[in-house]
Amino acid sequence: MLTFLALLPILIVFLLLVVMRLPAKVAMPVAYVATALLSLFVWQTAGNQVAAATIHGVLTAINVLFIVFTAVLLLNTLKESGAIVAIRQGFMGISPDRRVQVIIVAWLFGSLIEGSTGWGTPSAVGAPLLLALGFPAMACVMAILMIQSTPVSYGAVGTPILIGVQSGLENKEDVAGAIANQGIEFSQYINQIGANVAFVHSIVGFLIPLLICCFLTRFFGAKRSFRQGFEALPFAIFAGLAFTIPYYLTAKFVGPELPSLVGAMIGLAIVVPAAKMGFLTPKTTFDFEHRDNWEEEWKGSLAPANIDVNEKAKFGVLKAFSPYLLVIGILIATRTIKPLKDWLNNNLVITFSNILDTSITNKTQLLYSPAATLLLVSIICIFLFGMKGDAIKKSWKDSGITMLAAAPALLFSIPMVQVFINSGTPADVAEPILAMPKVLAAGAASVFAGAWPLVSPWIGALGAFIAGSNTVSNMMFAHFQWSTAAQIGLDAVGASKVVSLQAVGGAAGNMISVHNVVAACAVVGMINKEGLIIRKTLIAMTYYCVQAGLIGMAFTFNPTWWIAAIIWPVVVFGGLSMLGKGKNA
Repeated sequence: MLTFLALLPILIVFLLLVVMRLPAKVAMPVAYVATALLSLFVWQTAGNQVAAATIHGVLTAINVLFIVFTAVLLLNTLKESGAIVAIRQGFMGISPDRRVQVIIVAWLFGSLIEGSTGWGTPSAVGAPLLLALGFPAMACVMAILMIQSTPVSYGAVGTPILIGVQSGLENKEDVAGAIANQGIEFSQYINQIGANVAFVHSIVGFLIPLLICCFLTRFFGAKRSFRQGFEALPFAIFAGLAFTIPYYLTAKFVGPELPSLVGAMIGLAIVVPAAKMGFLTPKTTFDFEHRDNWEEEWKGSLAPANIDVNEKAKFGVLKAFSPYLLVIGILIATRTIKPLKDWLNNNLVITFSNILDTSITNKTQLLYSPAATLLLVSIICIFLFGMKGDAIKKSWKDSGITMLAAAPALLFSIPMVQVFINSGTPADVAEPILAMPKVLAAGAASVFAGAWPLVSPWIGALGAFIAGSNTVSNMMFAHFQWSTAAQIGLDAVGASKVVSLQAVGGAAGNMISVHNVVAACAVVGMINKEGLIIRKTLIAMTYYCVQAGLIGMAFTFNPTWWIAAIIWPVVVFGGLSMLGKGKNA
């Protein structure tokens, strides 16, 4: 019963958002109230603990809204300056095919952003760029969320591994004893987990570009056909491998800081010239219908007017695209140059320690936030493009309106998550009650112990769905996963493989995290349609977690599971290719 009650907040979110298709601004207040009541009256959480978690969630939501504002501001600045016309024409110069464009912008450019800064920034930068290229707002959000899987485990220069997994396992006597018995240093053990994560991601993730193409043509094409997506299969596989091969090699031989960055940079260097030459690109060109024929639910309030392809651009492509290059350059510098990173981390920091006499602390690093970079580049654009006062005023005003529209959903969804995570009684009481996420995980372990690698990615995904972060999911569940592996008879090496499945699932869970979905919708002006997005990305996440679990069974228990791991994507993509046409999804 306790396990079911712990699942109830998630079921409420799923029912209201996905099944009933209510907007997040309606669903999340209901979910917050239900979670708070469960925490107070079933989990016996102290009132000040629930209130502190709520305050922490509100402060975090304000930080996210700052990122939303600055991301939209950069897009609006480029629109009002006229730079968008040159950017669009530049990508059209690589290929007019929308399938090729989405692979380059979402899969490769988005992975580069994820590798440099993480924390949902690909949505803030990549989704508006796709919008500027003329993609429907819903397609922008869907594509950019689907790529927040494979590169996520090494986002923000390896944070989910180096902070998430490491903090989850360090100072644990059982972990230290087991790895000492095998003569392994703790740092080596973390690096090995990082390599295992890349191994699984590479096998699962190289098909993500193909899946994006299939979803793009099925949900947003005139023919509503998965098969049009399969026409891009050779190019999609090529782009998938161009990223995942250097990505895996970097994780195995260098460490967990740079796999996503290196994979994306090498992938872009290979794939963009290949696309220009038409190498492996589809023989037909896929494009969207005229905007007037789009379904109303596809559109966002920020969707740009149709751009005349013959319109003369005011700026060269490099100058117009330079703000995005500047964003990437600054993010990489601030995450990799230690003195600069330390200075940003320690200046203009707002900290609320021990909120309401609890252990909950909120810390806002204003200069280190991606929002600071986006704001700085938006201001630089005013001078770079010689913008006039009216254009500047309009870009700021429109961005503020978009941020306010996103506020209700975020101001309830993130506090709900924090109450969920911080539920339970203190460990020093006579009969402590575990927090809701840990009750759910323990319930799953008791049922599925004999096939735990199949379940392990789903626990990671659950953590990311709840917290909106692979790093936090790994913090919550890394030691739980390790302990479960030990209980079913695995040694330290086998346990490291199970922990790697946790990290893979935690990355995949970002595709459906309410936090990420709301933020991604906000930056393209698509408020109140979050459930429609989750209905699509849930399919992709299911493919990811099932495949990761099958691979986990193969390299943990029995190699014959590789047969199932080979069959599963064939079943998934074969089934998609056989599905009929139709507008209902």
